[in-house]
Amino acid sequence: MTSRPRLATFSHEGISRYGLVKEDGIVDLSAHFADQWPTLREVIAADALGTLVEKGESLPTDFSLADIAFEIPIPAPEKIICVGVNFPDRNAEYKDGQEAPPNPSLFIRFPGSFVGHEQNLIRPFVSERLDYEGEVVMIIGKAGRHISEDDALDHIAALTLCNEGTLRDWVRHAKFNVTQGKNFESSGAMGPWIIPYEDESQIADIRLETRVNGEVRQQDRTSRMIFTFRKLINYISTFTALKPGDVIVAGTPTGAGARFDPPIWLKPGDVVEIEAEGIGILRNEVADEVALK
Repeated sequence: MTSRPRLATFSHEGISRYGLVKEDGIVDLSAHFADQWPTLREVIAADALGTLVEKGESLPTDFSLADIAFEIPIPAPEKIICVGVNFPDRNAEYKDGQEAPPNPSLFIRFPGSFVGHEQNLIRPFVSERLDYEGEVVMIIGKAGRHISEDDALDHIAALTLCNEGTLRDWVRHAKFNVTQGKNFESSGAMGPWIIPYEDESQIADIRLETRVNGEVRQQDRTSRMIFTFRKLINYISTFTALKPGDVIVAGTPTGAGARFDPPIWLKPGDVVEIEAEGIGILRNEVADEVALK
C-alpha cells in the first residue's frame, strides 16, 4: 500500500460513489460533495482533489473494502489515449531492424473496455488470445492545447494504473489499425484508485511490474521510456485539446504473453497484478465471456 492519498470510484449496493481509501475502509466523499461534483472527473476539473483529501482524512470510514466494488477511477473520460511501443526493449521485440520512432504511436480506447480493480477481465468467446500490458496512467487536470514540454507536468492531476488487455489476433483484422483488438468489452482494467500528482520526482523513475499468477512477466522503469511524460502531453496536445479527466496510458514494457515462444495467453482463473511504486497494485482475475442468449 502507498502512503499517498488514494481516491477511488466505487459502487455500494449498485450505486456509484467516490471516496478516500484508508487502511480500514473507504470514506464516502460523494455523500458530501456529489451535488457539487457528481464524479471524480468534475472534482479534477475544479482542481479540488486536495479538498477531498482534507475532508476525507478528517472523517471515519463508511464502508469496508470488502463491501464495495471498485470501478474505473474516471467513469466517463472524454478521451482515453494509449501509447504503443514506449520502452526500448519493447521496440526491439518487433525485430524489424528499425530504430525507435521519432513520434509516439497512439490509439484510442473506450471506457467500457476497462473494469475496475478486483473485477474480472473478460476473455471473449471469439478469441483465446487475451494478453496483458501493465502501464502507468496520467489523468489530465488542466485543459490545454499546444502544451510545451516545460509546462506539460502542470497539466497532470493524478496517476493510476492500467492493464491494457489486448486480443492479439483482433489487432490484425485490418491493414492499418488496432482498434478492434484494443476495445473488447471488459478486456482491460484501470485503477485501483488515483494518486494526486505532486511533482516530477513522483513519476521520474517509477518501477513498473506485471505478474501473472505471481510470476513476474514485465518489469521496467519509467526513466527508460522512449517518450517521456512531458513529451507525450506535448505531442498529444498538438492535435487535440486535452481536457480535465482525460486519460493517457503511457506504454508497456517488454514481456507480454504474445512474445513468448510459444505465446502464453491469459486463461480463466489467471490472476494479473500490475504494480508501480507510489501508486499501488491493480489486481484482476480472468473469466470467460458469457454468451448472450
